[in-house]
Amino acid sequence: MAISANRLELLQIADAVAREKSIDRMIVIGAMEDAIQKAARSRYGQETEIKATINPRTGETRLERLMEVVDEVEDYATQIALVDAKDKKPDAQIGDIVSDQLPPLEFGRISAQSAKQVIVQKVREAERDHQYEEFKDRQFEIVNGQVKRVEYGNVTLDLSGSEAIVRRDELIAREAFRPGDRIRAIIYDVRREQRGPQIFLSRTHPQFMAKLFAQEVPEIYDGIITIKSVARDPGSRAKIAVVSSDSSIDPVGACVGMRGSRVQAVVNELQGEKIDIIPWSEDPATFIVNALQPAEVAKVVLDEDSERIEVVVPNDQLSLAIGRRGQNVRLASQLTGWDIDIMTEEEESERRQKEFNERAQLFMQALDVDDIVAQLLASEGFTSIEEVAYVDASEVSDIEGFDEETAQEIQRRASEYLEAEAEKQNEERLALGVSDDLLEISGLTLPMLVALGRDDIKTIEDLAGCATDDLVGWTERHNGEVKRFKGTLSDFDISRQEAEDIVMLTRVAAGWIDPSELLSEEEAAEYEQMEADETDDLDLDDEATGAIADDQPSEEEEEAPAEEEEEA
Repeated sequence: MAISANRLELLQIADAVAREKSIDRMIVIGAMEDAIQKAARSRYGQETEIKATINPRTGETRLERLMEVVDEVEDYATQIALVDAKDKKPDAQIGDIVSDQLPPLEFGRISAQSAKQVIVQKVREAERDHQYEEFKDRQFEIVNGQVKRVEYGNVTLDLSGSEAIVRRDELIAREAFRPGDRIRAIIYDVRREQRGPQIFLSRTHPQFMAKLFAQEVPEIYDGIITIKSVARDPGSRAKIAVVSSDSSIDPVGACVGMRGSRVQAVVNELQGEKIDIIPWSEDPATFIVNALQPAEVAKVVLDEDSERIEVVVPNDQLSLAIGRRGQNVRLASQLTGWDIDIMTEEEESERRQKEFNERAQLFMQALDVDDIVAQLLASEGFTSIEEVAYVDASEVSDIEGFDEETAQEIQRRASEYLEAEAEKQNEERLALGVSDDLLEISGLTLPMLVALGRDDIKTIEDLAGCATDDLVGWTERHNGEVKRFKGTLSDFDISRQEAEDIVMLTRVAAGWIDPSELLSEEEAAEYEQMEADETDDLDLDDEATGAIADDQPSEEEEEAPAEEEEEA
């Protein structure tokens, strides 16, 4: 069969559009079919169901009118009677679709314009889908692009036919680009939007620096050296933590390179941003000390529950540890994920002296002792009245200047003070309306119940509905700044795990969850076995009780011998 020039031109157009837009050829042919169908409906009626088919090999166009086979025709444009359908298709049944071939369609000016719009729209949608599929899995990949335009500080790039945007806040400070410049950036987000896929690039993202190091340092690309974390103040300073899986390779030296060549290449790309390369460590204290370089650290105190650390530095190192406008400590906190409090040795000494005086004052008031005795207790490490009351008496009597009688008297006073305080707190608890049921929850003390009552948590159900954060508080980090929110029990020495246990026990008491759900498989098996043993013990007790009852004489049997004795 001969192929006309028009048919060849149709296929050539489809091939050209597919190549230019980087989309599948069949998508373009499908768009042409949709355009022909729309034009045919405008000629034969919009209610008519028409199907256009283009042979992808020959370019031949076939138009068909589709009709549904029914028993009784209601719409002659889309339906055909079964009797008439059998003339066209002998094996036709109700519900089948039969077709009539239509003559070739000649496009007028309006039809051609309408067809063009359909094709352009379909091709544009296919192009957008192709771009989205191409970039959606390329997050955190570095790309090179040419600047097309700069609008209000936002830079639009051409990525080999696709458009991407670098927003003003994702550019390094003092950077200025003009159309035609080539820049590198990282893909940090790809979104499917109504106007097409939006590809967002960044030059300030921490992963941009990490990927630049991966390009410059072969050991990172090969996986021998791993970048654990990155913290940046774009355009000013950055910290990067690295670790090597090969003990013979120094991770810091490998990233620096011969005479600093590797790190300098990254610095040049980042507009002179100073980079501190930190050796990563599993020990949080060691890692944090490294992260505060170049400052020297004298001592650290970790609080692992709240991921907070106190760092003590010499007086002359304070400004270096904090950095300009707090930059050094802020980047170290971002790098490690810990909240860092920095103080000098002098400030730490003053704080410890203040805590010592507060403890001594507490002992003087609560135990009714003079300042010498109170200071001795504080210097021996006692921090609360509870410790004094409940430790072994020998620990108190062993203090220099104390004897057994003095130790007993001090502990008696401590116990009396605690009893009086407990009575006051219980009265306050009752006044606040806190339920007695909460007294049965393990881990809760009277001061805690008072705090709960003040926060309007007064029943088992109230506490069961709380989250762990509601009790111990939480922190939020935004732009390197940490904001801490207090919980109801934040003022008490209670860990997050302990708070979670309290909430779960309360939910068990409220009947919200089954106790076995809190146990491991082994503990659950033991729990079931224990319940079974208790049931067996109860059954045995019932049997034993019945046996004893059988052995004992009844009241009638006891009265009968007595009557016989009277007759005798």
